[in-house]
Amino acid sequence: MASLPVETLPFDDVTDFENADRGFIGALVPAVVKGAEGRTVWDNDAYSFLKADCPDTANPSLWRQAQLSSKQGLYEVADGVYQVRGLDLSNMTLVEGDRGVIVIDPLISAETAAAALGLYREHRGDRPVTGMIYTHSHGDHFGGARGVLPRGTEEGVPILAPEGFLEHAVSENVYAGNAMTRRAVFMYGDRLPKAPDGQIGAGLGMTTSTGTVTLIPPTVDITSTGQEETVDGVRIVFQLTPGTEAPAEMNFLFPDKRALCLAENATHNMHNILTLRGAVVRDSRIWSRYLDEAIEYFGDDYDVAFASHHWPTWGRENVVAFLSAQRDLYAYMHDQTLRLLNDGLTGPEIAEELRLPPALENSWHARGYYGSLSHNVKAIYQRYLGWFNGNAATLWEHPPVELAKRYVDSLGGPGETLAKARAYADSGDLRFAATLLNHLIFAEPGRTDAKETLAGVYDKLGHGAENGPWRNFYLTSAMELRQGENAALLDMANPEMAVALTTDMLIDSVAVRIDGPRAWDEDLTIDLVLTDEGGHHRLTLHHGALTHRTVTDPRTPAGLTLTLTKPQLLAVLAGRTPDGISTKGSPELLARLFSYVTKPDTAFPIVTP
Repeated sequence: MASLPVETLPFDDVTDFENADRGFIGALVPAVVKGAEGRTVWDNDAYSFLKADCPDTANPSLWRQAQLSSKQGLYEVADGVYQVRGLDLSNMTLVEGDRGVIVIDPLISAETAAAALGLYREHRGDRPVTGMIYTHSHGDHFGGARGVLPRGTEEGVPILAPEGFLEHAVSENVYAGNAMTRRAVFMYGDRLPKAPDGQIGAGLGMTTSTGTVTLIPPTVDITSTGQEETVDGVRIVFQLTPGTEAPAEMNFLFPDKRALCLAENATHNMHNILTLRGAVVRDSRIWSRYLDEAIEYFGDDYDVAFASHHWPTWGRENVVAFLSAQRDLYAYMHDQTLRLLNDGLTGPEIAEELRLPPALENSWHARGYYGSLSHNVKAIYQRYLGWFNGNAATLWEHPPVELAKRYVDSLGGPGETLAKARAYADSGDLRFAATLLNHLIFAEPGRTDAKETLAGVYDKLGHGAENGPWRNFYLTSAMELRQGENAALLDMANPEMAVALTTDMLIDSVAVRIDGPRAWDEDLTIDLVLTDEGGHHRLTLHHGALTHRTVTDPRTPAGLTLTLTKPQLLAVLAGRTPDGISTKGSPELLARLFSYVTKPDTAFPIVTP
């Protein structure tokens, strides 16, 4: 993939630095947030090394982005509109109303959200929270809700979110949540040392906080573009943008404050069409169209645009230029990938062939600090044609270990493979050196010399990467090769997340953990009669698959019927038997069902964008 050399980028353009500093009021000192037990959940002071010039262990463009993203404090965006930046991966925006303040996107963790609100109140007074808005359904935009609305204080406070928010906020985090959380550790690099040769950010922000993740369900759904709501005397006009950066997302305008919120649809980097942590592939075509719609729909009714990450853009003409370039970025990636796809190229081939127009390559906000042109092109290919590249040789390949053993054998054995990999690394072909070493380690997992060599290759690839998640993936992988796998994931479980799941989702969360082969010969039915919801659900375990449906008048009785409330169901799924449950039939069926569930205590994790 040909592109402009990093050194030719316009480093003398300091507009982003001026905008990132504009409106500064005060910082949190020290910028360290701790949990109730004293554990540090956020430390922005750890990035003080970014004040120095870029070292050889970092890409100068990514270093610049990290310098911008690490700026921390309370900033005035417009009259009555403030942002707290640098206290989590995302921003918290606060809009002052008649009686108090409306909070937009309360960060990932309750602890960082409380610290951000405290910083605002230190400078603007102890205003109550009179409204809350979730811009979209990713965890870094709702997880800190209890930090700004502690239990017992949410009564009468409207909580606004785009239609479908709750379903997408919880479903994405349940069905593939454990795998996504594991990948997120690599993507954000939160376990790497914060250092010039370690973690220097994630492009979209610095990293993820590791505090208590919460969720307060919305009370007001935004269901259409043009919907207008007034919260604490503040008028808000909404634009729905489903299927863009998140399945449920929205932009909105504060017309009386002439301030436009762009959620996460337009930030100061190229975003992901498919994140490295995993997600449903996003639609870059519709993303581009909604950005174009925003230009037209909001007209000239604003003087500043801000987002849930990075710094604002002031001046309508500047915002239109920014949105137009972002629109063209996603449209160009989509259309040119399809053009080359229809010419017969595969995803990896298109990723090597495609380059952006020079005008976009020279735009700092279009650089691949978070998403990358390489993996976005492959994601667009995946959206249309899936995993298969059309070559019959790849239709039924051996799995990684068996394939690796054959590669190593073909290359003359482990010693010869290691020697060839080192030669490729010494010649500067780090990509193929990594491929050979990866095969060697799959074939010979005990080879510590191969692991150390691959770790060194990953160090070099990471230090040269302009993309933050790529750097973090390479360096975290190098760390695990040297230190061994750290299987423990972030503890992001919380009761509110489980309560927010629909009953169907709760049952699905069990179904995806059934050990199918062990349950092949099982045949059982369990009915759940939920008295507080008025629902009757039949669970059937048959041929190793747990299916369920809503029934109104069952023709045949189930082997076991449980009559209970939703909170009691949550207790049952957690392995407890609370008082007050009515049972009819064979109680041992419940134990039989759970005997096939792998990791029954698995948490419901929350993942970020």
